[in-house]
Amino acid sequence: MRHFMYSFNSRVRYSEVNSEKELTLPSLLDYLQDCCTFQSEDLEIGVDYLAKEQVAWVLSSWEIKIYRYPQMGQHIKVSTWPYAFRGFYGYRNFRIEGDDGIIFAEANSVWVFMDTEKMRPARISERMKEIYTPEINDEIPGEWADRKISLPDDAVKKSVKKEPVRVSRFYIDTNHHMNNGKYILVAEEYLPEQVVVCGLRAEYRKSAMLGDMLYPVVTMEGKQITVTLADEKGAPYAVICFQIQKKERQS
Repeated sequence: MRHFMYSFNSRVRYSEVNSEKELTLPSLLDYLQDCCTFQSEDLEIGVDYLAKEQVAWVLSSWEIKIYRYPQMGQHIKVSTWPYAFRGFYGYRNFRIEGDDGIIFAEANSVWVFMDTEKMRPARISERMKEIYTPEINDEIPGEWADRKISLPDDAVKKSVKKEPVRVSRFYIDTNHHMNNGKYILVAEEYLPEQVVVCGLRAEYRKSAMLGDMLYPVVTMEGKQITVTLADEKGAPYAVICFQIQKKERQS
């Protein structure tokens, strides 16, 4: 069985960095999403193929470990590979590294194969499995959290509600719902200043559509900040859990 790892090379652009010339978190997520999209497109099972077959890969959850952020102008390699299929779930890893081999970030993700006509999970076809040719032993070693994010029992007491955010056209992707990365973009706004995100988990529970209102609820617990983006009744669209640390002072 052949090992199928897909990679593409890039360079961190000025438009992708923050005031400290580091790759922003939303831009880092875009690289991961672009990488698996490019792989599917090159295998001819991309956006147009999925639309024709009335199916889609919907991200259920992912965990991202960030060891350091690339700097403006730095050359990077972004890689991805599926490592398992179980029922209607697909499992995929990601890695971003420099041309010197230093690893900037790694991620583990769980995807649901959806029938977009019936709007329910569908069993992954044998053709899809065969094209991706995953190898079970290729999962990145180490501890990865469960797919579901559980809040502490006393989370309600520690939570702070924020002003609602409307889903604008900027947030919508080719599946006609809010893009996975845009939930993180919204949630990141509620982090304190002078902190850096060194890891995150995101669980997607239902799709937000154009014009929907997101009601953010923020819970802080030590070095962990959880942002729940819910509907007006409190049912979550997404739950994002950030691991943070204080920024080092610039000398």
